[in-house]
Amino acid sequence: MVIATGFFDGVHIGHRHVISTLIDEARRRGDESMVVTFWPHPRNVLQDDARNLRLLTSLDEKTELLKELGVDYVEVLPFTKEFSRMTSRQYIHEYLVGRFGCKAILLGYDNRLGSDLAGPDEIGKIAEAEGVDVILCSKIEIPGGLVISSTKIRKAISSGCIEEANQMLGYEYSLLGVVVAGNQLGRTIGFPTANMQLYEPLKLVPGNGVYKVRVEAVGRTMGGMCNIGLRPTVSHDTRLTIETNIFDFDEDIYGLPIKVTFVRKIRDEHRFGSIGELKAQLEQDRNSCM
Repeated sequence: MVIATGFFDGVHIGHRHVISTLIDEARRRGDESMVVTFWPHPRNVLQDDARNLRLLTSLDEKTELLKELGVDYVEVLPFTKEFSRMTSRQYIHEYLVGRFGCKAILLGYDNRLGSDLAGPDEIGKIAEAEGVDVILCSKIEIPGGLVISSTKIRKAISSGCIEEANQMLGYEYSLLGVVVAGNQLGRTIGFPTANMQLYEPLKLVPGNGVYKVRVEAVGRTMGGMCNIGLRPTVSHDTRLTIETNIFDFDEDIYGLPIKVTFVRKIRDEHRFGSIGELKAQLEQDRNSCM
């Protein structure tokens, strides 16, 4: 088994370079590929600010993305405080070799393992003692010198820079959830919305504003625009809402799954002086999305 290990939040283009190398190396050796990852995120377990961390992918999304790239096996280890105390030597011996039969480990240029935060050189010595080959993955070069990291992508999404985030991800960011009842105001002004409740509470929501989106629901893919925010014109509620107007669609989909994929941001969220002003702006927003 040829193994790569890490959290891989977002499975962004840097991760994809690692995974592509993993799969190629496994095929070259006539072996199978495996990604060993963790859940929950280490920060959720070890740091006091864990409640502020939001993720690019749920566990199911991450697993599906890795499988779509061609990885033979994805193994998920529960990340606990006890697990976090394991050294790199223990992790390689007990899990990678002992449990998963690792013959070769693929390391990124900045990989760290174990409570001792061993880097590639230290890991290489440990792996050699275990009879495991070490394959070093080259640093991916992005045109324009773009630096890719899950942290940078989270910052871009949080600030509404969705096109920049999509470029770093290598695909368009999306939210998955179920349609729940709203206040029905949108329907009265000609813009009915599907209000979303996320499946994964820790999933990162893009910054407040209006976005051009694609919507998957009831077996169809449709265009739409999504408003994320507090609806200041019509509500004093402090709860964040994710509501999507699906173009040329007027079916009852309460209780059904919905996927909203973000293409680009149209504008920031604003408070308007009247419902009439809001409706006029929504007309402009819809034209901007066409």
